[in-house]
Amino acid sequence: MGNHPLLLLLPLLLLSITTTISAHNITEILSDNPDYSQYNNFLSQTKLADEINSRQTITVLVLNNAAFSSITSKHPLSVVKKVLSLLILLDYFDNSKLHQITNGTTLSTTLLQTTGNAQGNIGSVNITDLKGGKVGFGSATPGSKLDSSYTKSIKQIPYNISVLEISAPIIAPGILTAPPPSSDVNITALIEKAGCKTFASLILSNGLIKTFQSAADKGLTIFAPNDEAFKADGVPDLTKLTNAETVSLLQYHAAAKYLPIGSLKTTKDPISSLAANGAGKFDYSVTVAGDSVTLHTGVDSSRIADTILDSTPISIYSVDSVLLPPELFAKSPSPAPAPEPAGAPSPTPASAPSPVGEAPTPLPASPPAPVGESPSDSPAGAPSTAAERSSSGKSAGVHVKASGVVTFTVTALSAFVISCVFMS
Repeated sequence: MGNHPLLLLLPLLLLSITTTISAHNITEILSDNPDYSQYNNFLSQTKLADEINSRQTITVLVLNNAAFSSITSKHPLSVVKKVLSLLILLDYFDNSKLHQITNGTTLSTTLLQTTGNAQGNIGSVNITDLKGGKVGFGSATPGSKLDSSYTKSIKQIPYNISVLEISAPIIAPGILTAPPPSSDVNITALIEKAGCKTFASLILSNGLIKTFQSAADKGLTIFAPNDEAFKADGVPDLTKLTNAETVSLLQYHAAAKYLPIGSLKTTKDPISSLAANGAGKFDYSVTVAGDSVTLHTGVDSSRIADTILDSTPISIYSVDSVLLPPELFAKSPSPAPAPEPAGAPSPTPASAPSPVGEAPTPLPASPPAPVGESPSDSPAGAPSTAAERSSSGKSAGVHVKASGVVTFTVTALSAFVISCVFMS
């Protein structure tokens, strides 16, 4: 046959023959609709998005912002996670299957049941095909009402994932009264044990531990400088700060949001700290290089050295530098030199005095605002009552990566090339 030109392409084509099996991505499915932004955000915060994406067969019952805010505005993140877990069914239900339930009613197991903390039928959901074409949802515990109903379909990848909107949360007995896990976490003890004793001592002596503990119920991330960070050149003399400035500096090392390392690596917006108030943003940006995550304040930067705790709703990291907010330690730009008269000899430039070893001069700062984070106003659009099949029209899901798709195109092309080679 000789060196047929097509034979030169054959190795490349054979390397391209693969079976492509891409997992669904619930975050991408919901990202196109701002009505589900709160739901989508809390799926990421609680890591339930990862759990959903790892499952082969699953149904996600989604709440719009107006319906979901009734939970997020009143309960800590640990309770929100349980409510969300009860909305994730370990079975496939689409519009057709909902209206063809055997005997009109069925029980479906949820992710809450897999935690091992759900007693009896608390981790299951009752799905009932009601009269008039409606489908009701409620807790599977005896005597529970069907307080939620199916409103529309959002997305289906048949027998892999189905995303449906329902009208209201499904509330199982006792699910809203569970104590927040933050009450069992000794924040200062964990920070001290990780080599951040100076920072732990400062938050205790300035009364911030109660602030951190209170914020933790709805989500808290702490960036604790290690002891060596406080000894580094350029770190301000804390004794020269006012009490308000010291509190703002310490609050600057925490954010009222649960940010696991995966969320930090993908965040694009600046992170607002607990020190944020009307006088300044007190935020920082994040950059990622490989597995290294660095926080940038505008004055300095600090690398995340280690994870001390990552357990919903609290994450604590050790960092290798003290974070200096520009609101307190802004660097003043050097004044521009005055223009020299024509013909005047150029002066020898004088070297600027070195700032090493000098503490930055604190700028006046307003006392920190009280900790608290209210959810953004939720859209009040009424949900549609008509069931929709997402397999038609735009909702067929162009933005979701293929799931369980076997790519045969290259295989067919390769077979064609091989046949051409042997025929020639």
